[in-house]
Amino acid sequence: MTPLNIILVAITLYTTYLLYKPSPPATLPREPPAVVFRTFTPRTLLPYNGTNGMPVYMGVRGRVFDVTSGKNFYGPGGPYENFAGRDASRGLACHSFDEEMLTKDLDGPLDTLEGLGDEEMESLQGWEERFLSKYLVVGKLVAQGEK
Repeated sequence: MTPLNIILVAITLYTTYLLYKPSPPATLPREPPAVVFRTFTPRTLLPYNGTNGMPVYMGVRGRVFDVTSGKNFYGPGGPYENFAGRDASRGLACHSFDEEMLTKDLDGPLDTLEGLGDEEMESLQGWEERFLSKYLVVGKLVAQGEK
């Protein structure tokens, strides 16, 4: 047998081995834990701000959205971080990140959005539609003492 034949046999055997060797079983990605639809008050929503390993939830017109997949925007250090764990309706409608856009009294009534004009309400509806298309609704936001 010539050296060339030995090389060709070795290449053939190696190629055959690669074709028929057992492949490791495919692993499926882990499914995220199930989210239970629940009722939040401003106080019970507050911890869901992305800190301490918590998901990021945000209230918009009575719905609570899980925006954790957008944590870069809504979580700690993101441009919308002050909306995390809060009712963001007025701030989104007014395109404002200011603290005065957030409800101060966590045990008081929810913001009725009184005083907003047609343009602000249209903007808020646009945000709400965007959230509905991208994020899961995990609950509803009610005032303390409401069911």
